[in-house]
Amino acid sequence: MPDLQHFLLFALAALMLNITPGNDMLFVITRSLSYGTKAGIFAALGIGVGCFVHIFASLVGLSLIIRQSEFLFNLIRYAGAAYLIYIGIKSFLEKPSTMLVNQNQAKKDSSLKTLRQGAITNVLNPKVSLFFLAFLPQFVDNQADNITTQILVLGLWFNVSGTVINILIALLFSKIVARLNKFQQFWQWQNKISGAVLVGLGLHIALKK
Repeated sequence: MPDLQHFLLFALAALMLNITPGNDMLFVITRSLSYGTKAGIFAALGIGVGCFVHIFASLVGLSLIIRQSEFLFNLIRYAGAAYLIYIGIKSFLEKPSTMLVNQNQAKKDSSLKTLRQGAITNVLNPKVSLFFLAFLPQFVDNQADNITTQILVLGLWFNVSGTVINILIALLFSKIVARLNKFQQFWQWQNKISGAVLVGLGLHIALKK
């Protein structure tokens, strides 16, 4: 286990990073906007699953391989960008729906499917692996023998706290959507807004150096 001083410093840094809007938070927001509370929560859980994969990759050295291979890094990055663009276009092309129809659609868009989408978008972002590879060791006590255990504990804490924050974001935005759905113009455009955000996010990932 990390000593208390290292852990408290890490917990504060993790909180600041997790409340900063990023790709994962935007994905949770778009799922909440399109399909409601349950979809947003499962998107957050899916992202958490993806982060577990990155933490494991950091522990076994896969992150280091990705960092050293520009081809592999770009291959994963472009695959993730393409997947986001695909989801965005699919959402953008969906027909406008009332709140009732949107709820029915949420049932069709199963929880496992939304969880899988969240996991895939996170796993296919190689920068997450590189982040854990660079960030977690900064808070490890190098004098201790259990360095692997320390990294695992820190990674799990970061992931769990991030998942909780994303779930809170999903709850917040689903409440906002519930109010906005009273206005016809909003529910006519909500899928297009969500789709456009996801397409833009995918393009940003693909084009960013």
